[in-house]
Amino acid sequence: MTTARAKKSSALLSTVLDPRGQPTITVQPMPLAKRLDTIQGKTLYMVDVGFGGGWEFLEEAVAWFNRNMPGVKTVLLHKKGIMFVDEPEMWAELKEKADAVIFGVGG
Repeated sequence: MTTARAKKSSALLSTVLDPRGQPTITVQPMPLAKRLDTIQGKTLYMVDVGFGGGWEFLEEAVAWFNRNMPGVKTVLLHKKGIMFVDEPEMWAELKEKADAVIFGVGG
């Protein structure tokens, strides 16, 4: 009986990855975008990345801009996919139409 148990428990149950591993790609750092002198007359995109409470927070931020800085055009945008997946179409829209971007998280 002991031998049967030993044989049964020696079967591969899972695979463990070594947390000391190194990344397989190298990401080159990039400088931040140049700061705008003013946002008056500019288009500010506020992008919700899907984190809980982010959309509601950005709605409040848009309302603040509408009340306090009506010369700033705000665009509220939902990121279509999950927050960790790249969206080339979204980046293209932001590069074409946005003067500034706020990525919101929430909480």
